[in-house]
Amino acid sequence: MTPRTLFDKVWSAHEVVGETRDTPAVLYIDLHLVHEVTTPQAFSMLRAHGLPVRRPDRTLGTMDHSTPTQSAQVFGSVPIRVDAAARQVRQMEENAAEFGIELFGMRDARRGIVHIIGPELGCTQPGMTIVCGDSHTSTHGAFGALAFGIGTTEVGHVFATQALLQRKPKSLAVNIEGRLQPGVTAKDLILAIIGQIGVSGGTGHVLEYRGSTVRALSMDERMTVCNMSIEAGARAGMIAPDEVTFEYLKDKPRAPQGAAWDSAVTRWRELVTDPGAHFDAAVAIDAAAVEPMITYGTNPGMVASIGSAIPDRKGDEVFDKALRYMGFHGGERLLGKPVNVVFIGSCTNGRLEDLQAAARILKGRKVAPGVQLLIVPGSQQIKRQAEASGLAEIFKAAGADWRESGCSMCLGMNGDTVAAGQYSVSTSNRNFEGRQGKGARTLLASPLTAAASAVAGSIADPRELL
Repeated sequence: MTPRTLFDKVWSAHEVVGETRDTPAVLYIDLHLVHEVTTPQAFSMLRAHGLPVRRPDRTLGTMDHSTPTQSAQVFGSVPIRVDAAARQVRQMEENAAEFGIELFGMRDARRGIVHIIGPELGCTQPGMTIVCGDSHTSTHGAFGALAFGIGTTEVGHVFATQALLQRKPKSLAVNIEGRLQPGVTAKDLILAIIGQIGVSGGTGHVLEYRGSTVRALSMDERMTVCNMSIEAGARAGMIAPDEVTFEYLKDKPRAPQGAAWDSAVTRWRELVTDPGAHFDAAVAIDAAAVEPMITYGTNPGMVASIGSAIPDRKGDEVFDKALRYMGFHGGERLLGKPVNVVFIGSCTNGRLEDLQAAARILKGRKVAPGVQLLIVPGSQQIKRQAEASGLAEIFKAAGADWRESGCSMCLGMNGDTVAAGQYSVSTSNRNFEGRQGKGARTLLASPLTAAASAVAGSIADPRELL
């Protein structure tokens, strides 16, 4: 038998109708995750055609993008302040009820960011195909799933058919060897990878992260890496399941139980790339050489190690435009530049291990005067865990604003925004112009770097505070 990659195995197991020169393949979808922002038009499409949701049992909804993170708005003592957000929340509640979809509403203890609740409930499992109307669906690839974002029209197609028309992407092996140094995190690793291959380096490909470094990562760290695959232009990112994966999923509420668990693990162990399998491209990364990273421009590929200077690319009009927006100049060093806002959260870095990392820096210290530190857990479950373990008290004692779960300041459509001209060190995944608010200037970094910068009041190297 011809050796196959992990991606090939998952793809072929879900290919209902094969691809031809003239037509894409029909790919079966195991799990459809939905939220309040990219579904309204899709539900309207169903109504227009008189169609039901084909597999409501394989569809799960949550509220995350538009939801406020202030407790009073979440639990109803005051109205949701952003009118557009309030309308989206109401419409999602009505649509889910009409079409029989399970929805974690605003006050549900299981609610959270869609790419965090899937794994923590055990809905995300190896070998699945998973889609959502959100580009960072690639997060779920950390479990050996083929997971990718889709557009609103495709959301409607999956609602109606539980399948998608897809052209098969190529494969790219990201081979990572070596040990990450103290103070260097999975977020720094994926930023370094994007910096090396560029924001279009993965275009048309599914990335498979491989090697000793990847095997040493926790599941939270693996999800951070896969989450930002899309920022390298990739269709998806994947990591083969192993004992770390199985230990994470074991006893999760919606994972297989008993004999079904044993059977599932046996199947999942086959989801590895065969020796000698062909990749269309490959890149090698030396993890030991990675330092804490931070972006300086308006895409995640404009990134540098925290102690280095901003590159000077005279004559590159696009590059110069990005620096003008950020208020930076080539040759400047980032360390010591003042910051106004620090955001720790998002589907990239809103998990418990991310909060634990931030607490290592913040414990016994205070947020610098004039700096706003917003810490938003990725789910209500993580919020409860952080409060039970004392993390929330560390944050509040340091002067941080501790919130309810949600996408929050990652995209600034829920009331959590950065003011024009202000600098935000953010643990999220995108630093596009206006991403965190009109005129906001975003620098992407790890939770360690973000927390250190909050304490210093300027861009800081976390290794100096550990």
